Amino acid sequence: MTTRAKLTVYSALATALASLCMLPLLTTRSWLTHAVLVIAVLAAVGAGLRRSPLYRWTVPVGQLLVLLLLMLLGFAGAGGILPGPATMRVLDQVFASGLDDIQQYAIPAPPTPGLRLILVSAVGLIAVAVDTVAVTYRRAALAGLPLLALYSIGNGLAGDHGSWVWFAVAAAGYLLLLFVEGQDRVSRWGRIFRGGARGMVNAETVNPGGRQVGILALAVAMVLPAVLPQWGGGLLHSGPAGSGGTGGGSVATSLDPLVSLEAAITKPTDAELLSYTLDSTLADQTYLRTGSLDQFDGTNWRLASTTVNDLPATLPLPEGLHDANVPRIEGDFQVSDRLENSWLPMPYPAASVQVPNRGDWRLDPLTRTVLPANDKAIRGLRYHVSALDLRPTANELRQAPSAPSSIREHYTAVPSDLPSVVSEQARKVTSGAQNDYDRAMALVNWFTGPDFKYDTSVSAGTGSNAIAVFLRDRRGFCVHFASTMAAMARSLKIPARVAVGFTPGDNKGGNVYSVTGRMYHAWPELYFSGYGWLRFEPTPSRGTPTRYTETSSAPTTAPTQQATAAPQTASAAPAPSASSDCTAKQRQLGDCGPKSKAAAQAGEESWLLSGQVLGTLAAVLAVLALLLLPMLWRTAVRRRRLGRSGRRRPGGDGPTELTDAQVLAAWDELVDSAWDLGIPPDESRTPRSAARRITEKAALDADSAAAAGRVALATERVLYAPPGQPTTAPLAADVQTARRGLQAHAGRAGRTRALLLPPSSAQLWWRISDAVRTARTAVATGAGRAGEAVSAPVRRVFTRRPKPDAPES
Repeated sequence: MTTRAKLTVYSALATALASLCMLPLLTTRSWLTHAVLVIAVLAAVGAGLRRSPLYRWTVPVGQLLVLLLLMLLGFAGAGGILPGPATMRVLDQVFASGLDDIQQYAIPAPPTPGLRLILVSAVGLIAVAVDTVAVTYRRAALAGLPLLALYSIGNGLAGDHGSWVWFAVAAAGYLLLLFVEGQDRVSRWGRIFRGGARGMVNAETVNPGGRQVGILALAVAMVLPAVLPQWGGGLLHSGPAGSGGTGGGSVATSLDPLVSLEAAITKPTDAELLSYTLDSTLADQTYLRTGSLDQFDGTNWRLASTTVNDLPATLPLPEGLHDANVPRIEGDFQVSDRLENSWLPMPYPAASVQVPNRGDWRLDPLTRTVLPANDKAIRGLRYHVSALDLRPTANELRQAPSAPSSIREHYTAVPSDLPSVVSEQARKVTSGAQNDYDRAMALVNWFTGPDFKYDTSVSAGTGSNAIAVFLRDRRGFCVHFASTMAAMARSLKIPARVAVGFTPGDNKGGNVYSVTGRMYHAWPELYFSGYGWLRFEPTPSRGTPTRYTETSSAPTTAPTQQATAAPQTASAAPAPSASSDCTAKQRQLGDCGPKSKAAAQAGEESWLLSGQVLGTLAAVLAVLALLLLPMLWRTAVRRRRLGRSGRRRPGGDGPTELTDAQVLAAWDELVDSAWDLGIPPDESRTPRSAARRITEKAALDADSAAAAGRVALATERVLYAPPGQPTTAPLAADVQTARRGLQAHAGRAGRTRALLLPPSSAQLWWRISDAVRTARTAVATGAGRAGEAVSAPVRRVFTRRPKPDAPES
């Protein structure tokens, strides 16, 4: 391997090792496989472009174009294979969603397409920068700057999730790159200052302690921070939640619970997230609400508040509730270490919250969401909640007055691009309802009816387009049902928002309940004056309906045939297992299917890429290989010919005698080089006449013309002279001299064409055609012989002459 090839490999390796520091940023690691493949492709593209007669600055330009193509294929494949306005718009949308995700997620964030695009493209840009500086311009020391930027950003974002291991591997990659660059410099010195074995210059004589110094510097960098005094703050430290006062502050958490919920639902787990006790007769029907999303912008449902307050001991009166003198339920909660980056789970509406470190929590008073000030606030937390036990009846909700104008303006707003099918379907479903409650129940009954199916394999999404697709296909999971019902309710001017949290836990005995990863859930909350925000359950085979949505409360005038007390239908609910291990709770959640399926869903996301990405990448590599085949074949043929015609005698000082085949190989290479550079061969001419024609058409200089003449003369000796006149001079140097003259005449465009699409590569097709023709002839001949061998005995039987009759006596 040449030193430049080593530099290319080690530059890619240094970038890959430095990118490991970004592993803690996402909950899964499959994006790293994608990034490593991108690094490898960019390194290969850079190596190929550096072998072409192009300017050096075109190498990073070409790599950036390939990086853009890879991002289009990997993240905007739906817009088409070839780059164009459609794919660019899709890529821009994915990138914009990634920027929004950065504002919404805490570390580690779920692997949304936008975040994966940002990570993979950032690693690709660093790979181009490192390859350009270290290999194209041979300044490996400066390549440490982009590597340092990658490590600093990744480690800075990871925060407490970072580790000294990432610095160690990143520094090791950089030191390896420096070592190989030093070998490259020494090898180039050796090509200038020739000498014997005793006087050869090598890496160890120039810098005998280089590797030892590098290893020592790495060790000091890792040990020194451990012995230095620790700072209590820093330039980027501003305290918890970025809040400096007691009255309020900016929202510090970057958690987007809805998208985190989507990731958890599609990969459920039986691990216990928290346990609790509730002193309520309806404990098995009480949802644990972590928060509510009150703004719909057409792309996502999100928390609209930008300012939160310190968490008080007693929470303010819930929005819309007129009578606070209602019974209370008390609950004690214990969170396990498996629950991270979550808003505080509580029954709604909570009246007071007691937590050990109140300063670690903030309150959004509008949605009564309790948010953590740091990503570790929830882990292992013990807390006590006192909640209001609201139990309105259906008739009370039917008679509830209209919501205030301020509530309606905020909670009935829909984006201007909301598909018309949402409002049209909402009016159609609720056409016979006379009040907001009956309209809400009509929507619930419609969603829980036989037309909709619970399916976690549907692509996640809560935007306008996702809602339209859900209404068309009528398949999805709780996020689709909740976001769609909330949007439809808003189109009917019913104040609505989307709540997230957990369905009631499994009873572990007594009054203790356990919540697992299978109980993540989303549901709509609708506003009724006098009672505030109340939950409704539109998701079939999931959750528990409330008493005010049961048929026994009072009949509804909504035009539906589906009973509200039985949202689980035969078509919507999965078939329960006959096993005794399947509890009533599991049957209600639809988790009694085959265990193998549940185990497969609970598995961690693979490090490998999806089949679509791998298939697209394989197709791109196949196309690139097909396009590069002429260049690769021509390069291999030229090297073989020149090696044969310039071989030296082993252990001797002078050249060996060239065989006739070696001389003819040198002549073939000269003719093909001229063909590639614009002078096609003329087989009617003698070698000397052909060489003269090449000299005249290419206007070769004296040295190149003389070299071409020597190759032609040697060829004529082989073809026409009697045996016994061997050629001893190596003809490879003459072919190279003549080829340089031809390249000077062809210009940059001609040289590029000769490299990428050499006309002489047509011989490869000719050889393939001849081989196919020969193979077909051989197969036909073999089949004919086999048929002859089989049919010969049969023909002999049928063509055998009968014996003549014996003569009469």
